[in-house]
Amino acid sequence: MKISKAVFPVGGLGKRFFPITRAIPKEMLGIIDKPLIHYAFEEAVDAGIEEFIFVTRHGKYSIEDYFDFMSAHAKYFNIKMGSVCYVRQNEPLGLGHAVLCAKNLIGSEPFAVISADDYILGESCVGEMITHYDGSNMVAAMNVARSEVSKYGILDVERETDRLVIAKSVDEKPSVGTAKSTYGIVGRYILSHKIFDVLSDLAPGVGGEIQLTDALLKMIPICGLTGFKFAGKRFDCGSKEGLLSAILHVASGDDKLNCVVENFYKDRK
Repeated sequence: MKISKAVFPVGGLGKRFFPITRAIPKEMLGIIDKPLIHYAFEEAVDAGIEEFIFVTRHGKYSIEDYFDFMSAHAKYFNIKMGSVCYVRQNEPLGLGHAVLCAKNLIGSEPFAVISADDYILGESCVGEMITHYDGSNMVAAMNVARSEVSKYGILDVERETDRLVIAKSVDEKPSVGTAKSTYGIVGRYILSHKIFDVLSDLAPGVGGEIQLTDALLKMIPICGLTGFKFAGKRFDCGSKEGLLSAILHVASGDDKLNCVVENFYKDRK
């Protein structure tokens, strides 16, 4: 099925990176020479996305400036820009609320949601998901350490195949003792447009926010929920540890930069 639109929720406060995020949006933090949002955008382009919807807020003008520059110099970037637009999220009320802000630009077709916090190295994760999309709500899923389940939406597995996990429920940030599995949701989604009707009436959940996982749970009887086991290597760049790991991993693939990393470790011995 053709998926032509992607939503990028970039209205968060980036509290884990204070104080730098008082001046620079978290999504503009860099992995070597490209900001996180650039990698997310490239992944969407590689997946065949044609319309890019950024849900932003006050103080994130550098994101708009960056993509204005990219559009004006598309040949330099060697990238097909498509249509780029912006919607305002006046308050950071959660991922579900951010997705709801894009309602009027989606219409009645399935769409992707891509979080720049999750840098996934390798084949386009969203592209893989689109290839396997069957009409149910789909999320990127990966096995996480049981000690880490409280950081994720966790799938309650009904059955699974080589690449797909069919979920009978989903729980947002469960405790270690109550988690039904260790399949955590990573920031890639293919969603039915019907999710907007659910989000519009959804009460705040964990953390007092409108949780996208709560809407996915309510929709399971309507269209199901499938987790997709993606092939790429994922870095949680919403954390300092994850961002540093991503930087070091990318640097290790460049001869000059890898020499810097190796020399750093030699000097510490």
